[in-house]
Amino acid sequence: MGTENPGRPAYPGRPATTPFGAPPPPNVRPFSSTPPIPGSGPSTFRPTTAPPSQANTPFASSGPMAETEAPGFQPRPPSTFSNPSAAPPPALPSYGSPAPGARNFQRFSTPQFTQAPQGPPARPPTMGQAPFGTPPAALVPGAPPAFRPTANVPAVPMGLPPQRATYAPPGGSVPQLPSESVPSVPRPNFQQSYPAADPSVPTGRPTVPPLFPGYPNQRPHAPPPATLSQSPFAARPAGDVPAPVVASPFQTHQGGYVQPHTVPAPFGMPPRDPMQHSASGPPSNAMYGLMEDFNSLSIGSVPGSLDPGVDSKALPRPLDGDVEPTSFREMFPLNCHSRYLRLTTSAIPNSQSLISRWHLPLGAVVCPLAEVPEGEEVSIVNFASSGIIRCRRCRTYINPYVTFTDAGRKWRCNICSLLNDVPGDYYAPLDAMGKRVDFDQRPELAKGSVEFVAPTEYMVRPPMPPLYFFLIDVSVSAVRSGMIEVVAQTIRSCLDDLPGFPRTQIGFITYDSTIHFYNMKSSLTQPQMMVVSDLDDIFVPLPDDLLVNLSESKTVVETFLDSLPSMFQDNVNVESAFGPALKAALMVMSQLGGKLLIFQNTLPSLGVGRLKLRGDDVRVYGTDKEPALRTPEDPFYKQMAADLTKYQIGANVYAFSDRYTDIASIGTLAKYTGGQIYYYPAFQSASHKEKLRHELARDLTRETAWEAVMRIRCGKGIRFTSYHGNFMLRSTDLLALPSVDCDKAYAMQLSLEETLLTTQTVYFQVALLYTASCGERRIRVHTAAAPVVTDLGEMYRQADTGAVISLFTRLAIEKTLSHKLEDARTAVQQRIVKALREYRNLHSVQHRLGGRMIYPESLKYLPLYGLALCKSTALRGSYADASLDERSAAGFTMMALPVKKLLKLLYPNLLRIDEYLLKPSASAQDAESTMKARLPLTMDSLDSRGLYLFDDGFRFILWFGRMLSPEISQNLLGHDFAADLSRVAFSERDSEMSRKLCALLQKIRESDPSYYHLCHLVRQGEQPREAILIMSLVDDQIGGTSGYVDWIMQIHRQVQQNA
Repeated sequence: MGTENPGRPAYPGRPATTPFGAPPPPNVRPFSSTPPIPGSGPSTFRPTTAPPSQANTPFASSGPMAETEAPGFQPRPPSTFSNPSAAPPPALPSYGSPAPGARNFQRFSTPQFTQAPQGPPARPPTMGQAPFGTPPAALVPGAPPAFRPTANVPAVPMGLPPQRATYAPPGGSVPQLPSESVPSVPRPNFQQSYPAADPSVPTGRPTVPPLFPGYPNQRPHAPPPATLSQSPFAARPAGDVPAPVVASPFQTHQGGYVQPHTVPAPFGMPPRDPMQHSASGPPSNAMYGLMEDFNSLSIGSVPGSLDPGVDSKALPRPLDGDVEPTSFREMFPLNCHSRYLRLTTSAIPNSQSLISRWHLPLGAVVCPLAEVPEGEEVSIVNFASSGIIRCRRCRTYINPYVTFTDAGRKWRCNICSLLNDVPGDYYAPLDAMGKRVDFDQRPELAKGSVEFVAPTEYMVRPPMPPLYFFLIDVSVSAVRSGMIEVVAQTIRSCLDDLPGFPRTQIGFITYDSTIHFYNMKSSLTQPQMMVVSDLDDIFVPLPDDLLVNLSESKTVVETFLDSLPSMFQDNVNVESAFGPALKAALMVMSQLGGKLLIFQNTLPSLGVGRLKLRGDDVRVYGTDKEPALRTPEDPFYKQMAADLTKYQIGANVYAFSDRYTDIASIGTLAKYTGGQIYYYPAFQSASHKEKLRHELARDLTRETAWEAVMRIRCGKGIRFTSYHGNFMLRSTDLLALPSVDCDKAYAMQLSLEETLLTTQTVYFQVALLYTASCGERRIRVHTAAAPVVTDLGEMYRQADTGAVISLFTRLAIEKTLSHKLEDARTAVQQRIVKALREYRNLHSVQHRLGGRMIYPESLKYLPLYGLALCKSTALRGSYADASLDERSAAGFTMMALPVKKLLKLLYPNLLRIDEYLLKPSASAQDAESTMKARLPLTMDSLDSRGLYLFDDGFRFILWFGRMLSPEISQNLLGHDFAADLSRVAFSERDSEMSRKLCALLQKIRESDPSYYHLCHLVRQGEQPREAILIMSLVDDQIGGTSGYVDWIMQIHRQVQQNA
């Protein structure tokens, strides 16, 4: 890929056809709308015409007070999130009859206010509204309500017809209410009378039966009324006093969730907020008819071309990285942090038909041992003799969403609604609010994440000690690459930091054409090596002394590691008996389990599990035989993985080779044992030593959960149907994880068991039972709640792009194991197209969309991440774009990555750093600003006079512009500043600028320590080395693949088909 223009490389022309699949077949979905509904609220817009007056149809919201408004506004019926078993308030009588042609609405009587209302402040009336006057007679205590003729009100034109009768307003248009006790904004009233109140209804607040027997049904003491922002959509609850109206200090924004009026929770929980879930459809009043609850891109003509196009600079890009969703915890403050559990949408559909219109994956991404967010902690709870409190039926652990009743003697499970007895040791009375008096001292009731100390009944056997077993290839290629020396030095340096001291166990096996065992008994002065050459009948000599306690035999272990590189420095054996060595390791570890670290440098060639070279036949690619190259050739490895899992052994594979080693087969060991793949192509210790040393040291010293199992429980009517990641599925919903750490995440898909969900809230609980390195058996529990909605638009508004892409990635990679790469890329594109087409249909009736491409704010980066996924190493191109081992290793790695690391790998950071390096006294704040000033991944972002840093979480690429100041190059590279950068190793030089750059790189590495960022040097125009950066510029059209603009145009054309 040479360059003719000195400023930028030459690119092939744009592809004439869609490289990721043909457009989908037309899919016409019927879309209905309803005629305009005469509303009752004033419009805030000036009318353009004066049509004849329309008869006002009095109607009431489903709250306890009936309000009437001018035409053009249709209120939403409020609903609350409460326990499904709560009794609803009694229905009150309705008054009047609907106007002809209008829909029937339920009417409620108007209860009398208990205190005098406060009038609004004097201010000029809003355009199109009558001036404010005295309150209506119905609002003044003692004034008898009666029907009177309607006053003359200027007619306001109706908005475009809605799709359905009700609609949830967009999140950005209504300010959130700060607390339950704050009154809502009064609406100006244009009717002169209210319906007569039912004498059976007492004055003041209507009496509502308690939600659960045995609990007081009263509100908490309310703070003084607060001043509210002006909003034409806020409803006033009965009994609240109107507050002064002021101009809103908040700017409206697109998307987002609006938190409605808060209701008290008298069950030992903080106040919860109700949600309104209305039928899908666009806004229906005059104001909403002009507002747009979505983002859009204008597709117009490009200057100099007749073809439609889009401005590249206007395209949304995630230059702030992954922003963890906050609405999840804002709706339910007691939820666990999104770092542990992320839903693809935090609005759960209530029906199968709604799921069928969602088109995106519906599920969750779980990282049970994620690093604790700053400022938080996971409390450890020990119930001791009383035992862990769990539901008798569904075995849910006690959590913040359970409710207490019968004066604290019983608690109701939030998952299955069963009423359980409270053990005597756990009993506490309830206060006047229905909350346990010891609520603040109970982390399991106040926090969404907690860790229980498990009693003995949770143990099949005594907790295992942390065990590390090393299986090391010592063939000639391993010796010459320097791998053995680096591995031995790193293990020795980490011996004092291995978790679990003084219980930690350790052992070693080396192999080439034979298998070498090592006796490291503490009574020996140096280890004894025993060689087994019979590969067909493997046996273990001295089974009791091959695994030793590290604290007792540390001296012998250190002696062995010091001598290991020299022991095989003259070895010329090219064979690899990996399969027999693996069986020997299983025999040694089967009594205890533990972590098996495999260092493989050669294609297995002897004994069971030997593999052959495959993938060299180019004619196979693009045919039905291609997927077989990405699956294990020999079933031996999958069977061995099952056996390792059975004995609680997790395998991590370190693969080093410049030749084919069949990672598709060997990586199966890590996939089914909860392990990880580390791939070092063409490893040489001179250049790759630091990367291997850092990643191996982190693997050895990070906190690990041993012999773990994980289960995810969810509410009635829903269940998880498929799981994706590195684990072994022991039963339909139990994941076996011999070893777990903070760098592992698991994805799963959700489905409905019932046609229609009747609950308004669903709950999820992740439970990880594991053995800690200290020897305790523990259960880490994460609990979250999510609302059930009937509105497809709300599902889109509450979508989480990171979780959606994480599930997309795992599904696409799994699809490559049985289909061609092109099929997997097409599947990703088509699901994005279907989702955006459905979203367009939601708004096409209400709004004039024209040639615009519309999308929800929550999914504005979805097309770009979809393109990045299709251009990733695991899915991109064909035979020539990535080797089989490289593609398989990337797939295994992406299957286990948490959301944040995955998104950074798909769309890396590009920073310009020469300006920072030239500052004479750069501060830490300057370094932070430089790290946040991310650029779009396109050649247009690269200035030939600049120095740029590319960071994808796994490597650094330093790009030197052709016209970069020689002073910078000389300070960073020394005497090699003019040499071919492919032969220059980056290191710290004796200059202030070099030290400043190394400090910046170290700061980035510390912010994400999972992998070591190896630094590659690239100069503009040097081929083929510059291709390692050019191929990573997602926004550009490279190698026959679409650029960002082309990708958007392809999606837009397909969305418009039958939209």
